[in-house]
Amino acid sequence: MSLSETWLNQMQSDGSRLTAPRRAVVEILAEADQALDPGEIFERARRQHPAIGLVTVYRTLEKLEALHLIERIHQHEGCHAYLRAAQGHEHVLLCERCGKALRFVGDDLEDLITALEKRTGFLIREHWLQLFGLCPACQA
Repeated sequence: MSLSETWLNQMQSDGSRLTAPRRAVVEILAEADQALDPGEIFERARRQHPAIGLVTVYRTLEKLEALHLIERIHQHEGCHAYLRAAQGHEHVLLCERCGKALRFVGDDLEDLITALEKRTGFLIREHWLQLFGLCPACQA
């Protein structure tokens, strides 16, 4: 079963109607190798469904985020891009030029977190790490 089919099944189990435009949004996000903002998702979905509304894109994003299937990605221009949710303890590496997104596993932040807790008095329950740089193709 593909990732988009899994997401659609979860949405349907949660009571969502699975319209063709909503399916297109899900497929776009499930197959994306870069974080996409709502406008980019809308433009891609319009190629398949010219009558799709921007409201459908936003409602689908809200549902996917509520189901923890996607997450917001901070970008230099703002915090309105989306990428599939982390699987386990993953972090994000983003290309500043082309937008390519890679996930990497990294849980060796324990020393830093412990030091911050001691210094600030905070009890840190979770963290989110994004690194920005240039992918190999954009370095050429």
